[in-house]
Amino acid sequence: MIIIKTREEIELMRESALLVSKTLGMIAKEIKPGVTTLYLDKLAETFIRDHGAEPAFLGMYGFPNSLCMSPNTQVVHGIPNDIPLQEGDIISVDCGALKNGFYGDHAYTFEVGEVTLETKKLLQVTKESLYIGIRETRAGNRVEDIGNAIQNYCESHGYGVVRELCGHGLGRKMHEDPEVPNYGKRGRGKKLANGMVLAIEPMINMGTRNIKQHKDGWTITTADGKPSAHFEHDVAIVDGKPELLSTFAYIYDALGISSNEEDGLRSVPLVL
Repeated sequence: MIIIKTREEIELMRESALLVSKTLGMIAKEIKPGVTTLYLDKLAETFIRDHGAEPAFLGMYGFPNSLCMSPNTQVVHGIPNDIPLQEGDIISVDCGALKNGFYGDHAYTFEVGEVTLETKKLLQVTKESLYIGIRETRAGNRVEDIGNAIQNYCESHGYGVVRELCGHGLGRKMHEDPEVPNYGKRGRGKKLANGMVLAIEPMINMGTRNIKQHKDGWTITTADGKPSAHFEHDVAIVDGKPELLSTFAYIYDALGISSNEEDGLRSVPLVL
């Protein structure tokens, strides 16, 4: 069952989403060669608690940490550890927070030092596909319109679009209806309506779309050992249009990046 949110609930969800965004912005300053993902995980847990919220992933379905940290060939659900990051790595950081009874859920794939041009392109295309999908998130459209737009864009660059994992509705539960796949056919799936809040999250592989799950029950990697990228935003439908609740602006502020990619997707100004 799809749970429609009121304007007031959407504003509470914006607070949760922006706390996750700020957490990722804080993490962005710390990602460098020699740093461990377990260290970053502890920083995130402390930051979230210090801001009056709970780390959403910690203990959820038995997950042992506050961040999913997935380097290089890992697609999602990587468990933080004591292995230092290395120059040329990429690291997908997926973070969640529970505040005011609502969840925020948000992800970004970071470069560690200098990465190859081939890897940079994978990250760029995956992030671009996220915004292409977000712009399909309009009242009257269908869920698979989002996935179709993401799929066509990424496959046009020769990348594999993961099928087994998808985005989802978001609210008082981390995972609500509807599921939001990153592939599909236009005009298919549940109809989008005002008050829906979705976590849209392309998971795109440099090579094959096929994945494999490891014995720890969490870690998922590409089947061919090529890199994977993951970007995620929280999006509400307000007045028929997509309203971005999360932001990459705190990450960009930390990294000195200038971007206009979120223009037109936010009615409430950001304060950095």
